Order: sequence, then C-alpha cells, then structure tokens
Amino acid sequence: MQQLNKLIQEAVILGSDSSGAEAARMLQICNACRYCEGFCAVFPAMTRRINFNVADMNYLANLCHNCGACLHACQYAPPHEFGVNIPRVMARVRKDTYMTHAWPKTFGALYKNNGLTVVLASTFSLTIFLLLTLTFNAGLFSPSLSQNFYTIFSHNTLILMFGFVFAYATLALCIGVFSFWRQISMGAVSGSAAGEAMHNALTLKYLGGGHGDGCNNEDDAFSLWRKRFHHFTFYGFMFCFAATSVATVYHYLLGLNAPYAFSSIPVVLGVLGGIGLLVGPAGLLYLNLRRNAEHGDVTQKPMDRAFIVLLFCISATGLALLIYRDTGWMAILLAIHLAFVMSFFLTMPYGKFGHGFYRLAALLKDSIERRQESNLQLGSD
Repeated sequence: MQQLNKLIQEAVILGSDSSGAEAARMLQICNACRYCEGFCAVFPAMTRRINFNVADMNYLANLCHNCGACLHACQYAPPHEFGVNIPRVMARVRKDTYMTHAWPKTFGALYKNNGLTVVLASTFSLTIFLLLTLTFNAGLFSPSLSQNFYTIFSHNTLILMFGFVFAYATLALCIGVFSFWRQISMGAVSGSAAGEAMHNALTLKYLGGGHGDGCNNEDDAFSLWRKRFHHFTFYGFMFCFAATSVATVYHYLLGLNAPYAFSSIPVVLGVLGGIGLLVGPAGLLYLNLRRNAEHGDVTQKPMDRAFIVLLFCISATGLALLIYRDTGWMAILLAIHLAFVMSFFLTMPYGKFGHGFYRLAALLKDSIERRQESNLQLGSD
C-alpha cells in the first residue's frame, strides 16, 4: 500500500498545462491503482506501458471510446485532489492529435472552432447553390423542372464540383491518418490483426464498455443507447454511400440515368440510409445534450454537435427531395441538399468525421500489440 501511494504521489507531480503531460500523469495513477480495470474495455493497452511518451498518449487517446465508465468507478476522480478524469483528458489529447497531423498543417487550427467552421461552410455552400439555381433556372418552380435533377445542374457540373472537393478531402484525411500511423505504428501488419481491428470497428465493440453493458451518459447507470445510435449513424452513412455507388454503376456501366424508380436499388438503399441518418444523429444529439459535464471536453461539444446536426440535415433534405421530386419544389430542395453535402465534404478532414479513421488505426495497433504480447508469452513458456 505504501508503494502504491508513493507511485501515485510521484505521478501527481508530473502534471502540467500540456494535455499530453496531464494525461500521462493520470495514466500513471491508473497504472499504479488499477481499481477500475474491469470497467475499461481498452485498459490492457495502458498496462503494457510504464512510461508514456507522446506517441503512446496519442495512441491511447484514440483507442479510448469515451464510454465514461472509468470516471464513475475511479476513487481519485474529482473532487479528489488528484483530479483524475480520463474521458476529459483523452478527448483533449485526441483534439491535439487531429491538429498535429492535419494536412495542410495550417488547417489544423480549424479543429479549435469547428462548430463555427461547419456553420460558415454550410452558409457559403447554401448561398452558392441557391444563387446558381436562380441564375440558371428562371422558372424556378416550373413543373417542367420536376423529376430530373440534371435539368437544374448538369451531371458533368456536379461531378466536377463534388469530385474535386471530395478528392481533396479524401487526400487530406488520408495524409493525416498516415502521419498518425507512422507516429504510433510498430511491427508488421498481419491479416489477422487487420481483420480483428476492422471487426472491432464495424461492431463498435468498445462502446459496450468493459463489461459489455454499455456507456455511462448522465450518471453511473450503464446504457447501450449510445452504441445503438452510433450503429444507426454509421450504417446509415454506409447505406447512403452504397446507394451512390450503385447509382454510379447504373449511370456509367448500364447507361441508366436518374431519376430512378422508388423500387430501384439506389433509392431503396438511399431511403434506408436516410432513415438511419435521421434516427442515429437525433439520438446522439439527445444523449450529447444530456451527458454528464464531466465526460469529455466541453470545448469540443460545438464540433460534435455541428457534425451530428449536419448529418441530420443531409438526410432530412435528401428524403424531402425524394418525396417532393415530382413537384415544383424540387429545384430548391436540390440546392439545399447539395449545399449540406458540399459542407460535409469541405469540413470532412477537419472535423468529427475523421475520428473514426484515427480510431481504426489505434485499434489496428492494439491488435498488433496483443499478438506480440501473446507470442512473447508463448516463447517464454
């Protein structure tokens, strides 16, 4: 017991204004105590270390899914003088990670005021698309404009505009994640490790908490609703992506041009995705508004909420466009929907969307580490 207290007191002295140093201080306390070991799904990754460098902190912060269980189980959490709050300090380190690895570097500052960035991008995109619609379509509410989206914007125009922005966003995000991986990676990537990491990401395994009972949201009661709403959001997005991919095949390979029938594969996939992107973001926003203030970093709430609202608006306007595509409202709804989609593409590398890719890299490293640890144990036996 005396040794435990000594280690904890030494860790308390390590604290500073740096998020990384403060996180290292708290994790050394956790490593010495280990009282909440059973409450954290990713706790073993921390116990493989005694000291924590910058790469370790960035890795562990992105491996943390902010389930909140450790905060309610910790005997050194606020108001204790040690002030151990892992969800908050990990969230701050994650933001530092995104800013450090952002490409171009100067754009990393966009993470600081991402909520404002999303609002400005949405306003700018909405203004541009509405002006273009009004400029090129004098009879804006004419029934002749209904049904065919390409009477408003030509197919080539949409491909040029969105293709360029999407290509840039994808490049920027890939460079950032690759930079992060170079910092934290170790050892060769095996197929089994990659498969396990992908499985854990697709099933949101660690949003189930250490016991699989879920996350803590408002208090110390466990709930799986955060995991469920994440599933609605993620798979809603994937259905929408699948709908776009199938429509691309229809257009370029089969020579079938939009609009497609309500019973067609692109429309069915799009409707399923749209419903998922209504239910998921609405639920996540509700939980975010009610979540305990001690969970996470309050300065990042605008970024989290802006992303959630943006996804909801994309889905709502997309479904409205589908419902009213045979009316004179189609042109206006198309302009509004495209504006929200463009805003999503513009902010994609510098907002909440990127956290999934950084987390996937951290999950891959965790799978590699556990295999290396297992091989060492087999070798010693």
